[in-house]
Amino acid sequence: MGEKRFSLDELSQIVGGILTKTKDVTIEKVAPPLLADETTLALAMNEDEIENLAQTKAAAALVPLGVSLENISTIEVERPRLAFMKLLNVFYDAPDTPRDIHPSAVIDPSAKIGKNVSIGANVFIGRNAEIGDNTALMPNVYIGKGAKIGADCLFHPGVNIGDRVVVGSRCILHHAVSLGADGFSFVTEAPNNIEQARAEGAIKEVNTEVKVFKIPSLGSVVIGDDVEIGANTCIDRGTVEDTTVGAQTKIDNLVMIGHNCRIGKACTIVSQVGIAGSCVIGDRVVIAGQAGLKDHIEIGDDSIILAKAGVTKSFPRKSVVMGAPAVLRKDFIKRLKYLDEAEVMVQKYKKYQHLLEDYEKFLNEDAKI
Repeated sequence: MGEKRFSLDELSQIVGGILTKTKDVTIEKVAPPLLADETTLALAMNEDEIENLAQTKAAAALVPLGVSLENISTIEVERPRLAFMKLLNVFYDAPDTPRDIHPSAVIDPSAKIGKNVSIGANVFIGRNAEIGDNTALMPNVYIGKGAKIGADCLFHPGVNIGDRVVVGSRCILHHAVSLGADGFSFVTEAPNNIEQARAEGAIKEVNTEVKVFKIPSLGSVVIGDDVEIGANTCIDRGTVEDTTVGAQTKIDNLVMIGHNCRIGKACTIVSQVGIAGSCVIGDRVVIAGQAGLKDHIEIGDDSIILAKAGVTKSFPRKSVVMGAPAVLRKDFIKRLKYLDEAEVMVQKYKKYQHLLEDYEKFLNEDAKI
């Protein structure tokens, strides 16, 4: 920000707002009201920030529809967060991507490189890999053999794409994303502790000489179009089938998605979520931070899993779940209510406990007669 300048009329047209102008002003940046100066469009998208406009140095503000202010120009919008997105795209400075192909890049002769592809320093592209038109690979990206990367993608430094992984067009992968590592899949000669606990509800016999065998991962990972994946997120390849992520899905930093999972379209998966293998997640599902999902469960379309939920069973479409173990939100709230009521009952019991004890003594003495 700072190198770009816009009139209020231009910004109002960009966000599709209603402009009430007190004076002409050139806008060079956007900021909250208390951090704004005379060249800033103050972002007052909620009641607290609207109140802060009384102390702002800004001459103009973005406000929700129906907010009328004196002595400051306003752009009223129906959906402030949508307008916020459009403004930030206007002022956004894209990262410096490589120009052409850096001489230190290693590209197998059999790889197919599209038009206007940018390849940074120390990038490795394996045999028979394909890179789509206008894609930018920043320094230290690894592309395995047979991988297929779509057009108009941006891979930040340190991204690792395993063999045969498919990434759609217009995808953004942030620093150190890993797609296509082997799945966490093993087997023992005799039933192990987990198998015993599942079958019998207890661990009866322990094999101290247990030998653990790795199950190879023959599948791959397939990512749809317009997917964004945050830094240090890992998505493992499938055992036989592919692990898949649907178009338009947005995944935060530090997310783990296990082998054979099928993630639907337009999902939102927040930081530190862990999804165990072979889960099926429907379309438009939201999974909030630090939620954990047990293997082999299904979450229906348009469901919401709240933060830190421990999901141990499947839920149908349009479910809102929370807690550990996770239950429907309405049931969780009901249980909290029962706990409050139980506390009141305990207090009443303590208050009258001596009467109950005296009554029990009376009954015992009466029985002896």
